[in-house]
Amino acid sequence: MMTGLICNSSPVGALGADATDGAITRLIWGQSGTLTDGPLFEQLQAEMTAYFDGSLTEFTVPLAPRANAFQSDFYGALCAIPYSETRTYGDLARLLRVSAQAIGQACGANPIAILIPCHRVLGASGLGGYSGEGGVEAKVALLRLEGAAGLLI
Repeated sequence: MMTGLICNSSPVGALGADATDGAITRLIWGQSGTLTDGPLFEQLQAEMTAYFDGSLTEFTVPLAPRANAFQSDFYGALCAIPYSETRTYGDLARLLRVSAQAIGQACGANPIAILIPCHRVLGASGLGGYSGEGGVEAKVALLRLEGAAGLLI
């Protein structure tokens, strides 16, 4: 594995991460970040490896995305979507009492994709977008990994 990468190869490519004060602040696609060694690095690396091999369904690594009150509530709602399940933008909009467009924008701004599972949010009649590298193809790969691909056909 290349130094500093959480995952050198995964269904969505190489991944790195940034961290501050013992918590993950950003997942980085295709390169390493500021988190390159130590206990938090090892925990994240182990959890990502277990997730990608199908043996982990919930992350426990500490997360600290920069967020306003709405974003914090939104990230909590995303993390509450169980592994292999999905919700629509409309479902989350009703839950958080905002527009579906606000949910789409919040998904696109999620700095810790995968760990905060915005890939589990779908449009009412389609996949919707995905801000991670690889776009919708990465979203499909993550949903397939979780066994939620049956929802796509």
